[in-house]
Amino acid sequence: MDEDVDKDAIGHELAACIAEAQALRTARLSDSDPDDFPRLKEWQAARLAGTYADLLASPRHRPAAEFFLSDLYGPKDFRSRDEELARVVPIMVRVLPARALMTLLEAVKMDALSESLDTAMVVALRKIGKSEAIDWPAYVTAYRACGRRKDRELQITLVDRIGKTLDRLTRMPLIHFSLKLMSGPAHLAGLGDLHSFLQRGFDAFSFMKGADEFLAIVTERETTLMKEWFAGPDARYPAP
Repeated sequence: MDEDVDKDAIGHELAACIAEAQALRTARLSDSDPDDFPRLKEWQAARLAGTYADLLASPRHRPAAEFFLSDLYGPKDFRSRDEELARVVPIMVRVLPARALMTLLEAVKMDALSESLDTAMVVALRKIGKSEAIDWPAYVTAYRACGRRKDRELQITLVDRIGKTLDRLTRMPLIHFSLKLMSGPAHLAGLGDLHSFLQRGFDAFSFMKGADEFLAIVTERETTLMKEWFAGPDARYPAP
């Protein structure tokens, strides 16, 4: 992959995705009730913790499950990470292999897409008067009202891609050495959040020693739920 991928093109797309995510978050600062957004994120995080309780309880899968639930799907504020990343995109393009760059790009794509979908969900929840008291029927009603099935499918696809790329990166000893070497300089340079994100993902997937089973479970469950929620009012409401 590293030989035939244009790293400059990845860098340009990465910068554009960072800007999109930052714009969505900035727009919320002037919202009439900005607390609706973290409230939705926290509810969704609880849903995911319930859906993947078995993976969180698994000694082998727990670190990867926690990484996805906190660093990709979770309610964490990613502004610091993205601000750091925006500052060093040109450097990253020069020093990182294409696989590592693609992992960052797909993580930021996931972030921007999730922010966009969350904004649409808050608008839909407000229309039915449930943005401050979210429950399963309200969530599924808002989910269907938003539509955007292709974006929901892309969200699931990005999880799979990020996981597979991280899994491949764990088999590259140079990446492991480079991350360890970069820890001190990264924090001194104000890039601590970005380095921690990369290190947590690498460590979680290294520990798992093979991501196929984990990613198949996530893809199957999220796809099944998505189809049921779009299908109609008989959708399952798995308890958070």
